[in-house]
Amino acid sequence: MKTPWYHRTSIYQIYPRSFYDSNGDGIGDLQGIIQKLDYIHELGFETIWISPFFSSPQADMGYDISSYTDIAPEYGTLDDALQLIQEVHKRGMKVVFDMVMNHTSIEHPWFKESRSSRDNPKADWYIWRDKPNNWQSITGGSGWHYSKERGQYFWSSFLPFQPDLNYRNPEVKKTMFETVCFWLDKGVDGFRLDIFNVIYKDAKFRNNPFSFKLIPTEDDPSGFFQEAKYNLNQPESFEFAKELRSVCDEFGERILLGEVSGDKSIIRTFLGDEVNNGLGLVFDFEMLSFQFNADYFRKLIERIETHFPNPFMPVYVFSNHDRHRSIHRLEGDLRKAKLLAMLQLTVRGVPCMYFGEEIGMTDLPQPFNTALDPVPHKFKFIPRFIFDLLGLLVNRDEVRAPMQWDGTRNAGFSSAEKTWLPVHGKYKEINVEIESKEDGSLLNTIRKLMKIRNEKTSLREGSLEILNGLPSGILGYQRKLKNENVTVLLNFSGQEKEFQFEFSESIFKLSDKDGAKEKAVRLKGFGGVIVK
Repeated sequence: MKTPWYHRTSIYQIYPRSFYDSNGDGIGDLQGIIQKLDYIHELGFETIWISPFFSSPQADMGYDISSYTDIAPEYGTLDDALQLIQEVHKRGMKVVFDMVMNHTSIEHPWFKESRSSRDNPKADWYIWRDKPNNWQSITGGSGWHYSKERGQYFWSSFLPFQPDLNYRNPEVKKTMFETVCFWLDKGVDGFRLDIFNVIYKDAKFRNNPFSFKLIPTEDDPSGFFQEAKYNLNQPESFEFAKELRSVCDEFGERILLGEVSGDKSIIRTFLGDEVNNGLGLVFDFEMLSFQFNADYFRKLIERIETHFPNPFMPVYVFSNHDRHRSIHRLEGDLRKAKLLAMLQLTVRGVPCMYFGEEIGMTDLPQPFNTALDPVPHKFKFIPRFIFDLLGLLVNRDEVRAPMQWDGTRNAGFSSAEKTWLPVHGKYKEINVEIESKEDGSLLNTIRKLMKIRNEKTSLREGSLEILNGLPSGILGYQRKLKNENVTVLLNFSGQEKEFQFEFSESIFKLSDKDGAKEKAVRLKGFGGVIVK
């Protein structure tokens, strides 16, 4: 069975508002992405996922869409979007758009019509109730909001200005499938699907049971003292994944990458039956809260291999636009960042890297009361240190600061007097230009690893076998495909390790101090090698 391209690929996520500003207004745009495509191509990434740039009031920075087929003017035009697709394909790469199917903006014409009366043509396009039940939104508090125009409550899974569409209405499903086809027909290679596990809600609107759990986690999205039994991960959402896959299959092999939450058996269900006929890929967000030690990653890989065996493929992701940057969890240690990248780019799975992660961009702490992100305003009465103690990112502005291209003004991101978010103060020491010139930089380490990944079919498609009997702190695994075998050895301890190991050739060393000769391997603290 031929492996689909989206199981062999690597993904680079762009937050368009922060990537590159081509016209000097302080906001990144589509032409800015086009101008930087060669940078991504030379890095070695094959697929670009771009966060939303459709028409939007920007109350949730584009995840509140007011038109699925128009482009927000600050990002460009439809012609810019079509040029972007064309330029990506010219370089032999793929482009993935962010599709927010669950909800629209409160400013979308569909919702304006829906709330205008109880008997208009779109009255049933959203979820309306005379009385709210006890369901809570993903961000906490009731997800029901009163509309005086209708004298009813509408449901929002996320924020109050993002009303959920009613997929039990066949017209809604048909229209959204047409929206998907609109972009597929324009050449888009697929979609990242925002909060896909909340598409359907319980038809009977049964109250959720009580739970003692306060804070939602990745493997259990229940929280705020409520089990999310009837408003998340409904059986109809699993079936909807198969329907959407069928729609996309009419255009050939197209990627569907789901943002879903739940334990591994739940998120695996979104991929469909044993022939992988649902979504092609899903994020496993447990690893966004990784622990930096060999035992954690060994157990993580073992669980993933159990739940996502061939023909399924996992996704390895350590940062995104909603969570702490990975180097934040590593306390800025570049040695650990290189080792983490080495794991991500050699393990069996699709690596997904957030823009700036390749140079070690760090979080930029900002006060809640001035945040552009609407989420922290819900929690501004809670002291910041409590969230920090819990390791929770509430103000997502902190991981969305502009890309650090060089040491010039605004880090080379924009010529504007003021950028939409502040540039990180460390941009003169952490930027693409500086790291491109340093052979051992994080950026050049990732470039070398990507080159090896793209050359070695076993690293993209091969099986994975974890090696036993290695010294404490060492994680090792072998990747095999037909006659091509490579072995990856990673030292997650800060201590140098030397041990006996049979191999014929050394392919890559994380640092000059790592060694691999004949029947012995020496790894410095946080070192790593690839051998065969």
